[in-house]
Amino acid sequence: MNQRMVVISASFGAGHDGAADEIIRRLSGRGIALRRYDFVDLLPRRAGRMLRALYRRQLTAAPRTWGWLLGLAGGAAAGFAARLTAMADAAVLAAVGGDADAVLSTYPLASQVLGRLRAQGRLAAPVYTYLTDLSVHPLWVAGGVDVHLALHDDAARQAKELGAADVRVVAPAVSPRFAPAPAPAGFPRALVVGGAWGVGELERAAADIAATGLARPVVVCGRNEGLRRRIERAGHGDALGWVADMPGLMRYSHVIVQNAGGLSSLEALEAGRPVVTYRCLAGHGRTNAEVLDRIGWVPWIRDRAGLAAGLRAALNGPGRYTPAAQRLEDVLS
Repeated sequence: MNQRMVVISASFGAGHDGAADEIIRRLSGRGIALRRYDFVDLLPRRAGRMLRALYRRQLTAAPRTWGWLLGLAGGAAAGFAARLTAMADAAVLAAVGGDADAVLSTYPLASQVLGRLRAQGRLAAPVYTYLTDLSVHPLWVAGGVDVHLALHDDAARQAKELGAADVRVVAPAVSPRFAPAPAPAGFPRALVVGGAWGVGELERAAADIAATGLARPVVVCGRNEGLRRRIERAGHGDALGWVADMPGLMRYSHVIVQNAGGLSSLEALEAGRPVVTYRCLAGHGRTNAEVLDRIGWVPWIRDRAGLAAGLRAALNGPGRYTPAAQRLEDVLS
C-alpha cells in the first residue's frame, strides 16, 4: 500500500506555498499519495482570509508594526497564537483524517495546531515541520512536532535552542527549473524582488541601484499594480507585474536584490546568481538577513552608503552557497 501524507501550507505570500509545491512534486515522484490544504481555509468563519488580508496590509502600510509584533516571542503573542490556532483544531483533524501516515507543515501556525494535537494524543500520524526561513521564530517550533527540517546548521541550532528535539538539516526545497546557467551578456541587470505582493521599499531600492550606475534595476512588483505604475513613472528601471517564468528572469539577471530572505533568495542561489539583501523588511526580513549574512550565503547591505561596494562585490561572483547534501524527500519517504 502506498504511503499517504497530508501537506498543510498557507497562502500568505507565495513562499510557504512554493515550498509545499516542490515538496509535493518530489514526494509524488516516489509514489506517495498526497492531500494538500491551505491553513487559511482551515480557520473558521473567514478568519483565515481576514488574517491574510491584515498581514498583507501590515506589510504594505505599516511594516514596522510587523517587526514589533514578531518581536513579542512569548506572553501575549504566544497566547494570542494559541487561541487563534485552536479555532482550526477540528478542521485540521478532519483534513488529516484517520488514514494519513504522516503530516507535513510549511507554515508556523499550522505547525502549532499539529503539534498541539499530537501532544494531546488526538493525532496519531507523525508531524514534520519544514522551516522555510533561515531564522527560526519561536512560533516555528511547536511541542509535539516529531521532526523539524532546517535548511542549515545555524537554523537547526536555533530550533534546538527553542526546544525542538529532532532537527534534521536538509537541502532547500527549490524547483529544478532554477538550475545554474551562465551569466548573461550585456550591461548588468539587478533583479529587485519583494515577494508575490511586492512589499517593502522596492521603489527606493530601485532608485538607489540606478544611482550607483552599476546595474539597471528590474523590479518584480508581483500583484502590486500601484508599485509597478510608480516605478514606471519614476523611470528608475524596468517594472514588471506578475512573472510566471521566474527561472528565466533570474537567468536573464546578473544579481538578485531581495528584502525578506525567503524562497526567492533560495531560488536565486540555486540558479547560481549572486544575491544581496538591501532595504530589508522589518521582522522576519531583518532576522533572515542576519542569518543569511552570518552563514555567508547572502551579504546584507545595511545602508545606501555601502550599496555600490556591495553590488560591485556581488557582480564579481556569487557567495558561499553550500546547501546540505541530504534531500528532504529522503527523510520523508
